[in-house]
Amino acid sequence: MTRPVPRASYASYDPTRHLLLTPEDHEAPARVARLRELGIGDAPLPAFDAFARKLARTTRAPYAMVNFIDEHRQYFAGLYTPGSDQAPVELGPAPPSAQPGRVMARDHGYCPHVIVRRKALVLEDVCDYPRFAGNPVVDEIGIRSYLGAPLIDRTGMALGTVCVVDLERRPWGREGLETIKSMAAELVEQIHRMERRQAEAEEG
Repeated sequence: MTRPVPRASYASYDPTRHLLLTPEDHEAPARVARLRELGIGDAPLPAFDAFARKLARTTRAPYAMVNFIDEHRQYFAGLYTPGSDQAPVELGPAPPSAQPGRVMARDHGYCPHVIVRRKALVLEDVCDYPRFAGNPVVDEIGIRSYLGAPLIDRTGMALGTVCVVDLERRPWGREGLETIKSMAAELVEQIHRMERRQAEAEEG
């Protein structure tokens, strides 16, 4: 005779509850200090907006971001949206004092996962992944696909991410993965050049 499985052995396990949590980010305080050294995170930078536009055009995505993350929020120092040349588009809940479209809570979206993993993330259809399908951006913004990579600078710090999103399913494939990784490396080099120019200006 088969013995029944005790109810308590499985009733306390929820396979999705833990997966939906935003990952812990132990590097955040050190990252904030590094970003402060670089002068990044307090205001949009035209160079980063231009890079986001280039990223959107390269991937043919409607939204592209250069995203820096602290302990509580994500800040889009570079942002491209379909209405970038018109009114700013709000991408998520933001404090009343924030510039529209530039700030998003840390528990929204997939960049916090990328920065903790320190690896690129390809989601052709977020609904295919229980871990990501329940993210607030799916219902609140309508995001259906995501492609992002970390910005790891010369100190080994993951400063932020570059990413693109679409409201439709996108077959990014290996080409998309290689593209986003290459674009991330390109932007890191641009940040390093900015740092060198800043150091030279201070010395001069």
